[in-house]
Amino acid sequence: MAGSGCGWARAVRGLLLDVSGVLYDSGADGGVPIAGSAEAVRRIKASGLKLQLCTNETQATRENFVRKLRALGFDISVAEVTAPAPAACRLLRERGLRPHLLVHDDLVPEFAEIDKTNPNCVVLGDAAENFTYANLNEAFRLLIGMEKPVLISLGKGRYYKETDGLKLDVGAYMKALEYACDVQAEVVGKPAKKFFESALAELGVPAEQAIMIGDDIVSDVGGAQQCGMRALQVRTGKYRPSDENHPEVKPDAYVNNLAEAVDIILQQL
Repeated sequence: MAGSGCGWARAVRGLLLDVSGVLYDSGADGGVPIAGSAEAVRRIKASGLKLQLCTNETQATRENFVRKLRALGFDISVAEVTAPAPAACRLLRERGLRPHLLVHDDLVPEFAEIDKTNPNCVVLGDAAENFTYANLNEAFRLLIGMEKPVLISLGKGRYYKETDGLKLDVGAYMKALEYACDVQAEVVGKPAKKFFESALAELGVPAEQAIMIGDDIVSDVGGAQQCGMRALQVRTGKYRPSDENHPEVKPDAYVNNLAEAVDIILQQL
């Protein structure tokens, strides 16, 4: 029973929500909201709890991503979204890095202000149809030709769910380049600790007073718990029954969906 032993729901001031697989299932048609999720977001906001979306979405700028969410019925602003691309841009500026981008075409505008001449690193995102052999090989050649190769990945998910089924995520391609170039990627998105810390800072709530809700047992649940947060896994999106036997990551609770999680949390306020 998801609600049994609900100590995990107490003393909460803010929620971090994964997006794909928690709010909606993505797809070529724009996506389909998961039943009850839009109303759950409205109830969170009405309750006075703070809310931040913590997503590894790298197929759109935050502005276009929020436009899509609003079209699906979610009352969300750009400021309520923590995403990898802006974090990557901060890192590139801080270190004077000039990226070769292997990302989705729709994400390129996020890097408009970044110097990309004579690249000295590779930035990898969920490039979808741009993950061709030629494009991967170009990134490989740039990395292998560097004295100290720098590979920055906007996440390391293995796969995600769209309306027509599971799709390979950026992590699979990241691992290919790591192996080929004998380099370890720097991950900017989930489950990186700095990424969760950035989301908590934007949420304005300490880790011990926040709960992460996601569908990825490793990136969402495991990453959040390593930052001192409580974390729930929903049985929607990429969730599979085998997740409940994961050898290392144990969520604070399983819930059938976001709506059920919000029901339990609001009852404890």
